[in-house]
Amino acid sequence: MSKLKERWGVTSNFQVVLIIIVFSLNGTFATWVAKPVTGIFGLHSDTSNPWIFWPVRILLVFLIYQFTLPVVGFFFGQYKFFSNFSKKTLSRIGFKWLFKQN
Repeated sequence: MSKLKERWGVTSNFQVVLIIIVFSLNGTFATWVAKPVTGIFGLHSDTSNPWIFWPVRILLVFLIYQFTLPVVGFFFGQYKFFSNFSKKTLSRIGFKWLFKQN
C-alpha cells in the first residue's frame, strides 16, 4: 500500500481503497455504456465483422472510461485525483488540445 500511496500522492490507505473501487466501478460502467453506443453505430458482435467490431468497441470503452472516470471519482470524493489522472492519460495519447487554457 505504501508504494501506491507514494505513487498516487495520497495520504491514507482508505484513499487507496477508494481509488481502486472507482477504477473497477468505472471499468464496469464504461463497458456497460459502450454496448448501446456500438449498437447506435450499427455494430453488433453477432452480425459485424470481428476485425471491425472489437477495435471499435475497445476504443469506445477506453474513451468512455477516460471521460467518466472523474465523474465516478467525484461520487467517491476523489474528483481531483481522477481529473488529473484522465487529463494525463488523454494528453499522452494526443488529446492535449482538450486541456489547453486560454
